[in-house]
Amino acid sequence: MKPYMKVSLAAFAIGVGVWVGSVYSNTAIGAGTSQPGTADDPVVTKSYVDQQIQKALGGGTNTGSGNTSGSNSGSTGNGNSGSTGGDTSLPPLVSGASDAVEIVTVKPGQQLIGASGAEFIVRSGKAVIVSEGTNGVADLTDGVDLTNGQTAPTNHLLSFPRDGRGITVLDGNKYSLTVMVRGGYSLK
Repeated sequence: MKPYMKVSLAAFAIGVGVWVGSVYSNTAIGAGTSQPGTADDPVVTKSYVDQQIQKALGGGTNTGSGNTSGSNSGSTGNGNSGSTGGDTSLPPLVSGASDAVEIVTVKPGQQLIGASGAEFIVRSGKAVIVSEGTNGVADLTDGVDLTNGQTAPTNHLLSFPRDGRGITVLDGNKYSLTVMVRGGYSLK
């Protein structure tokens, strides 16, 4: 076969390939005729989905205020609610606890004591751990246990597994701490 025939045949094959591809491409674009937001394919918001999940779990509706400590009463019955899925109610939250993060300032001489399950992040200042036993506070960032008197590193997530544990300003430091707190706490 002559070289000009090979080039002509290759150009023709490429042209046919482009034409076939464009025909199938237009067919594929028209295949999905259902528009989002119609009765066949409704668009829903996150709040609607959350509301439907709460209804399915039997928890009623959540107004989206972010603080659910008043609406979470827990179960006081015998645990036999008649459903086959078991008890789906949530346990009561600690007073003052919420999923929201609060910024707390701890002045020298004060102690920030976390409730069971509270989480702290020391954002600024020099903090030390306050604990009444051999066990301390879990540093989830490094995966270590910080005991009484150890310095709490800044920008580390600290978890307080039991009541009575917390942080305070390092002795001799005149600057206060800025701490992000999630969960229940008390300032002494």
